[in-house]
Amino acid sequence: MPTNTWRKSSYCQEGEACVHISADPDNVHITDSDAAQTIVTVSHGAFVALLKSL
Repeated sequence: MPTNTWRKSSYCQEGEACVHISADPDNVHITDSDAAQTIVTVSHGAFVALLKSL
C-alpha cells in the first residue's frame, strides 16, 4: 500500500487540534490530530458534498 501524503488544514493554529486530509485517485482520507489512529475514507463526491455543506 502506498504511503499517503497528508496535508494539514490551513485553519489549524499552533497547539490546536488539526484536520489532516490525504487523497488518492479513488478516495479522500480525513483524520484529526487528536485521533490520529482513526481515518475516515470517503469518495471524492462525498468530500465535495461535505465542503459545499460547510
